[in-house]
Amino acid sequence: MKFKGWGSSLRSLLSRSEITEEQWQEVTDSLLLADIGNHWTQIIVQNLRTAITRNKDLDLDQALQEVLLSALEVEKPRTINLDAPLAVIAFVGVNGVGKTTSIGKYGYQLTQQGKKVVFAAGDTFRAAAVDQLKTWADRALATCISGNLNSDPASVVHEAIASAIQTKANLVLLDTAGRLHTKTALMDELGKVLRVAAKNATVTEVLLVMDATTGQNGLTQAKVFAEAVDVTGVVLTKFDGTAKGGIVIAVQQELGIPVKLIGSGEGIEDLKPFDPQEFVSMLLETNS
Repeated sequence: MKFKGWGSSLRSLLSRSEITEEQWQEVTDSLLLADIGNHWTQIIVQNLRTAITRNKDLDLDQALQEVLLSALEVEKPRTINLDAPLAVIAFVGVNGVGKTTSIGKYGYQLTQQGKKVVFAAGDTFRAAAVDQLKTWADRALATCISGNLNSDPASVVHEAIASAIQTKANLVLLDTAGRLHTKTALMDELGKVLRVAAKNATVTEVLLVMDATTGQNGLTQAKVFAEAVDVTGVVLTKFDGTAKGGIVIAVQQELGIPVKLIGSGEGIEDLKPFDPQEFVSMLLETNS
C-alpha cells in the first residue's frame, strides 16, 4: 500500500532539536490535511507536546508511533466473525465505494481457506452490479444467486440463503444497493433486507464499505448508516497514492467501530486485515 507521506512530513518536523510554536502549527496542519479530524488532531499534538516536555531526550519517532497507535485503539474485535453454521456478512455503503469488489476479494480469501461461499446479488436496481458480482463469483470460485432487475432485494437474499442451506455452504456474502444516506426509504429497506437474512441464518457482520479518498465527508455517511443498521466493522477501499490515511483514526474514534479490512488495489488479493502496527509503519515510511 502507498500513502501520501504525511507521516514523513511529521517526522521531519519532529526531528528538530527545538520545536517552535509555528512548527507545532505545522504539525497540526499536517494532521488535519491527513483527514484525522480536529478532535483527534488536538489530542495527538497535545500528547506529543506533553511527552516532549516530560523528557527532552525522548525518541520522538517512537513517541509519534505510540501516539498514533493509541489513536487507533478500539475495544471491539477486528477479526471478522464467521462463527455460525451459516453466517451472513452484509456489505453496505453508498454508490461507488467498492462493495462488490470487496465481496469478490473477500470471497476469494474464504474459498481459498476451504469455505463454501454464496454471493447474494442484493443490488437489484443495476444490471451492471449483478453482472459484476457474477464475474467476481467466477473468479472467487463462489456461487452467485441473483434475481430479476428491480426485483425485491429481500427476496433475492431469501433465495440465496435457501440455496446456501441446500448446498451446505458456510457463508453468504450479501451485496446491497448503494444507498444515499439522505434517503430514509432506502435506509429502511436495508433494515428489511437484514431482517429477512436473519430469519434463516445468522448475520454475523454488517461491514460498512468506505472510500478512503472521500475524507471527512465519509464520516457523515458512516454515522447515518450506523444509526440505521448495526454496523460491526469498516472496510476501507482505494488506499492508493491518493489516500491520506488519517481517515482510519477519524472513523474509529467517531463511530467506535473497528476497521477490519483494507483494500489497496484492483487485484483479487488486494484486500487484507487491518493491522494497526503495520499501518503506522507504512504511514511513517519516507516516500521515495
